[in-house]
Amino acid sequence: MQGYDAEDRSNSVKSVMKAFLIMEELDKYGELSIGELSDRLHMDKSTVHRLINTIKDAGYINQNPDSRKYANSLKLLAMGNRVMDKTGVKHIARPVMEELAEQTGETVNLGVLAGNKIFYIDKLESSSTIKVGLGIGTNVPCYCSSLGKVILAYTPEKERQNVLGNTTFEIFTDHTITDITLLQEELKKIKNVGYAVDDEEYLIGLICFGAPIFDYHGDPIAAISVSCPKYRYDPDQHLAFYTELVAEAAERISRMLGFKPNI
Repeated sequence: MQGYDAEDRSNSVKSVMKAFLIMEELDKYGELSIGELSDRLHMDKSTVHRLINTIKDAGYINQNPDSRKYANSLKLLAMGNRVMDKTGVKHIARPVMEELAEQTGETVNLGVLAGNKIFYIDKLESSSTIKVGLGIGTNVPCYCSSLGKVILAYTPEKERQNVLGNTTFEIFTDHTITDITLLQEELKKIKNVGYAVDDEEYLIGLICFGAPIFDYHGDPIAAISVSCPKYRYDPDQHLAFYTELVAEAAERISRMLGFKPNI
């Protein structure tokens, strides 16, 4: 192409690499401002601003109208979802989810952590006529869902602190944990028992039980949960039943992904 020399190509490649670095940084930390991205990536603010606008125009980044900070959009999730649909955790987990749904008669969810939010990438509805739950593609804050809390509990300390440090804690119900010290204490308990409970922390009337899914590196890449209406839940009858089944399901999926737990 006339006028497009090696130096032009080199600059274009560098711009593409910088754009990917921005999206990777947003994936790690959730919402960030141009100044924060500039500091973290050691780029000029003008360069970050130019690249952010380009990526946003393409639909891969959104800007929060209140904080004015930027975050990756669901377009990236949709692309990743199609890959997982074919070869990843979603495809592998589906038969186990079906079995878990049959065993419990309740809704079974599969979620992944992106930034500081949990995204529901698959779901099997309860066989009951009365259902309470969230649809595929829905995202909720990581600190008030069983899926999010159980992934955070097994996430390395530095990475977890980065996620929580970039999280704005909102109150959704009277049961929402918004104190970071209390949340850290709960995450320790979750790691000790191997499962998390969301007892009406995001939605009144909904209780969920989640367990972590690990890849072959031992990293928590997803989580599976059972959710049911609170009125249908009897702790004496259901707590051990649901948590044992969901933990077993998560372990089976993890083993299929190549995870080998320490014995």
